[in-house]
Amino acid sequence: MKNLLKSTFISLFLTFAAFVFIKSLINFKADTATFGLLIPSFSILTFFVLLYIRPVARTDRYLVLYTVLIISGLLVSLIIPIEMNIVCSAILVLGWAMYLFWYSVFEHRNYTTLQVGKKIPSLQFENINKETVSLSDFNGSFKVLLFYRGNWCPLCMAQIQEVVNAYKELAERHTDVLLISPQPHTFTEKLAKKYDVPFHFLVDQNNKAAKSLKIAHKNGLPMGLQVLGYTNDVVEPTVIIIDKDDKIIFADLTDNYRVRPEPATFLEIIDQHQV
Repeated sequence: MKNLLKSTFISLFLTFAAFVFIKSLINFKADTATFGLLIPSFSILTFFVLLYIRPVARTDRYLVLYTVLIISGLLVSLIIPIEMNIVCSAILVLGWAMYLFWYSVFEHRNYTTLQVGKKIPSLQFENINKETVSLSDFNGSFKVLLFYRGNWCPLCMAQIQEVVNAYKELAERHTDVLLISPQPHTFTEKLAKKYDVPFHFLVDQNNKAAKSLKIAHKNGLPMGLQVLGYTNDVVEPTVIIIDKDDKIIFADLTDNYRVRPEPATFLEIIDQHQV
């Protein structure tokens, strides 16, 4: 239920911010009342638009610059108080706080299953040809399993781009990279065609592997993206590195979808475990 509330919240929040911004432009007046709405709504929309225009794989946890701007909008609206404007600015500030401290956070992640030193459970996926493959089919000295939410997630795409940029260093270390998502095959095929690298683009049908690893995210898709063909259930962004014996040597179970490890960390961990 909580995840469903989150997926509904993020869509309504962005819709409200867009509504306030457009209405402020239509009724624009060079006064504090107008700027009290424009500043926070524009800041919120700018943050999310820039995620797609200039993708980043991680942000600072509290997005300090945007937070200051959004709060300043409320303060500006208080200079010449207009009740409706103050209410709208307050809703934007509250929505932003909920985004930072509630929506962005994964609560109660299960760290037991993926403890370093444990052997990873047997997992199966489907490749882009819809053929069933298992971990034993990959013969690298190391395997990087990157579970991502889907092509719709700009931070996931930016993270994958970083790993793609490091593919030569990973290949030199005889490392197989498995990019895994529960999204429909068509989206994974598009991603595989986009990057000409020797990675394995895999689909986790019905989140079976994610469920066995306790990293499935039920109803994690933002409301409305279903119309594009995505399914409601996604995965909590997770990176696992295993050795040739399928023993876990690294596991990043971020508690915030905007905070993710860098490929340099993968290389450092692999180098530490080279024989």
